[in-house]
Amino acid sequence: MNRLFTGIIIMTFTVLGLKAENVKISGKVIDNEDKPIEFGTVRVAGTALGTNTNLKGDYTLTIAQKDTIEMVFSCVGFKTVKHKLVNPKGDLTLNVRLYPMDVDLKEFEVIGFRNNINGMQSFDTESFKLSPDVSGGSVEAMITTMPGVNSNNEMSSQYSVRGGTFDENSVYINGMEVYRPQLIRSGQQEGLSIINPDMVGNLKFSTGGFPARYADKMSSALDITYREPEALEGAVSASLMGGSVMFGQNSGKFSQLHGARLKKNNSLLASQDTKGEYDPLFFDYQTNMTLKPNDHWSINLMGNISLNHFNFKPHDRETTFGTSQDAKSFRVYFDGAERDKFETYLGALSVNYRHNKATSFSLGIGGFLSNELVSYDISGEYWLDQAGTGGPEGVGGELGVGKYMEHSRNRLKSSVLSVNFKGSTRYKINNFAYGIEYQRQSFRDRTKEWEWRDSAGYSLPHKPDALHLIYNMKSHNDANINRLSLYVEDALYITTNSAHMTLNAGLRLSYNSFNKEFLASPRLNFTASPNSLPNWIFRLGTGLYYQSPFYKEYRQTVTDPLGNGSIRLNQNIKSPRSIQVIAGADFTFRAMNRPFKLSGEVYYKNLSRLISYEYDNLKIVYSGLNDSKGYTMGLDLKLFGQFVEGSDSWLSFSLMKTQQTLDGKKMPMPSDQRYSVSLYFTDYLPRFPRLKFSLRGVVSDGLTMTPPHTSRSKTYFRAPAYKRLDIGVSWQFFGAPDQKPHKIFKSMVLALDAFNLLDITNVSSYYWVTDVNNMQYAVPNYLTRRQFNLRLSMEF
Repeated sequence: MNRLFTGIIIMTFTVLGLKAENVKISGKVIDNEDKPIEFGTVRVAGTALGTNTNLKGDYTLTIAQKDTIEMVFSCVGFKTVKHKLVNPKGDLTLNVRLYPMDVDLKEFEVIGFRNNINGMQSFDTESFKLSPDVSGGSVEAMITTMPGVNSNNEMSSQYSVRGGTFDENSVYINGMEVYRPQLIRSGQQEGLSIINPDMVGNLKFSTGGFPARYADKMSSALDITYREPEALEGAVSASLMGGSVMFGQNSGKFSQLHGARLKKNNSLLASQDTKGEYDPLFFDYQTNMTLKPNDHWSINLMGNISLNHFNFKPHDRETTFGTSQDAKSFRVYFDGAERDKFETYLGALSVNYRHNKATSFSLGIGGFLSNELVSYDISGEYWLDQAGTGGPEGVGGELGVGKYMEHSRNRLKSSVLSVNFKGSTRYKINNFAYGIEYQRQSFRDRTKEWEWRDSAGYSLPHKPDALHLIYNMKSHNDANINRLSLYVEDALYITTNSAHMTLNAGLRLSYNSFNKEFLASPRLNFTASPNSLPNWIFRLGTGLYYQSPFYKEYRQTVTDPLGNGSIRLNQNIKSPRSIQVIAGADFTFRAMNRPFKLSGEVYYKNLSRLISYEYDNLKIVYSGLNDSKGYTMGLDLKLFGQFVEGSDSWLSFSLMKTQQTLDGKKMPMPSDQRYSVSLYFTDYLPRFPRLKFSLRGVVSDGLTMTPPHTSRSKTYFRAPAYKRLDIGVSWQFFGAPDQKPHKIFKSMVLALDAFNLLDITNVSSYYWVTDVNNMQYAVPNYLTRRQFNLRLSMEF
């Protein structure tokens, strides 16, 4: 396999060395006052090929000849525009006028701002569509290849950023914050991500230092804008694990975009150690409609219906773990079933008014409803044996035998209703953004779960006079919470004789009626591009960030003298606090006659008033108390470029150290991952541009874990490293660069994916076996093994 891959790379570089016909494109970039735009960016869409304008606004770019070349022109403070050149040849002149960011250009499509402005980084929305991942080209799978972002579960769309929990990441779609289900315990329950990749038009992401308009979360902000179709269009995708359909239409004043997805990953789940009857069914429908009666008014409606059902009847399980010198075997025979459902409904209506070129307003209302149920009654008989060399003549000895029964009837209904007003005003070099929002959050929690264990004929915990459960928990809570938040920020775009600079300063204020807490969060971002160092961009970010509790953080466990647990909501809880400092730089250069960009950031987070927690697979169990403090520090590096001409790839590397103080002792946090390396690589043969190869690889440190119902101040251990390699090979029947446009199909792609190509057994969590002597054994729960998937995608 290594020789084949090396041969492909050598052959690719050899072919790339052959001389090809080039197109020379030159011209001038000016603003709306006919003044030249200095150091504007001119690039080829979908690639890293590009250049910058000089002091007179002139540029020259030489690229390989193609049937269609899409040029993108951008500059800080101006709308980004694109222009298509059909069948270009020889020397061409293309002069472009850029308008300030508040002007709406009908003849061009606005596609976003320059990367790393105001703490947010923009991404090419086409990149993730070819990514070979279990979710089928999801946005989250692509984000997890970014430096500082980690995910140790390929079946989940949740991720950790720079030592934070899954709950510390805010996600926005069309300006509305969206929420994920609260009772998810494992990736096999989760189903579809709330983000439909077929509908994404613009994507911005920040791993820290994001501006004040984003909610009180400590780790990251993901801002998604659904696109408006250009005309009548459609897309259909089908694979062995499900399919999707998309329809869009635009009449000028009214546009609509609809998407539906279905997922049944039975075969993928069957590759796990636990065998049985998997019957998942995940479905969602989304719509995005916009009405523009005139140039001043627009009305947008976004809706989402998500129905995720997971049914499972386990039969048996056999897991071998340990080392070659100390191998163990764990066998279980099950009885019972699990039935879960996670239903969410989302709707948002916004009315937008553009008063003039400098001022616009938006009034929006939105609602989020969730109905979650986790129900199971599963019993099992297990044997834990010493395998290999443990006994005479290589026969292992018995370590434990027993029975167990698990019961759950957990129900959670939640709703978030919101009303918001937002505005933006440009005055000279100042670009003000401001907003106010009211939220009404309601929760109805009914939890009842218990676990009984019997080891060698003795119930645990063993007491001669009674039968006791090893774990028992119930909750009967209702909560109604009012939240009020407002923000104001100012972005300044400054140009001097020595540098181009941007400064974003903002303040966010919020109030929570449940714990009577008032928060003030100042945030600052600064970016500079010195004229003396045109290949460099430097940035600095700092701020006081809070993690405002949603619901799970309020839950505090109270245990009575008999060992029965119950949940009460702690109204004295305070929002965890983080003082962040981030410094970074981007360096652009050319190697092998191709453009590259090297980005790096160092960061430090001082954490206080933390609510300690532990991971149980994807479930986060909070203590419900502000009982910890600590810090996170690290280094993130990313090399982005075209290792193969016309095909974007990147390599990310991260180092991180976390520490928390709990019960007077210092230890790493549960999300501590000391290192992470990720690679996204795309390749194609220039003589066969329809044949494409994509690779997604991740190697990251294992998480720190503890036995169940045990504080990490007493003991903890580190799980094995997460290692995974997914590859995909695709053939493009229509829509390839060497083809003329088809009358019906915009593109048609047939792809074969190999998930977990090296068949590595990664650990998601542990099942704990306790013998009569109270000795605990950690049996690993492995994730999915090697699996193949065939998918067909068509765009019309």
